[in-house]
Amino acid sequence: MLPHQLLYYITDRSQFPGDEPTRRRLLLKKISQAAEAGVDYIQLREKDLPSRELEALAGDAIRVMREAQLQAGSRKRRIALLLNSRTDIAAAVGADGVHLRSDDISPAEVRRILAHSSSTGAPASPMISISCHTPEQVQQAQLAGADLALFAPVFEKRNSPLVHAAGLEALRRACQHKIPVFAMGGVTLENASACLEAGAAGIAGIRLFQENPMSDVVRQLRRP
Repeated sequence: MLPHQLLYYITDRSQFPGDEPTRRRLLLKKISQAAEAGVDYIQLREKDLPSRELEALAGDAIRVMREAQLQAGSRKRRIALLLNSRTDIAAAVGADGVHLRSDDISPAEVRRILAHSSSTGAPASPMISISCHTPEQVQQAQLAGADLALFAPVFEKRNSPLVHAAGLEALRRACQHKIPVFAMGGVTLENASACLEAGAAGIAGIRLFQENPMSDVVRQLRRP
């Protein structure tokens, strides 16, 4: 494995038990744990929230991330927070970037919007990741100027058995392009090493991080 295996945690508060305030509290706790453990990227993917509530949650996420990193000290790298498809909210809260769907606006358009944003918190050099489902889409993401590609699903997902898995060979072809590719979809602690051997720069996921102790996930994925 690489000396520093890149890890990308995607949030989904609906997976936590309890009412809405409880789920948000548990989500922020998980985000804090991710920051303390040294995850590289966190994508806030709470697509059902109204804009005002999502903006408030994003602000809280940034706060707990920074607090956790201050407590961890210089041992941990700064973590990037990306907003799922919401360039406007990324600009408003000073997030590090945006994650785009494969059929979303272009990275160039995201950078144009952020460059002309009236928000003083808008990132000068935003990080942009894109969802990709084929090696060809990864190549398109690279040519469009994205920073990261999330390739999914690599394996069959237990909650989506009818979704066709791309497989390791497709992942291997996707990783031939000059953009960091993250393996996602059905990735577990047991099969993650196969993704890395196929050339993935890192591992992305929701359940992988949310259903296991964060420090254990990070330690096992980065184990030599």
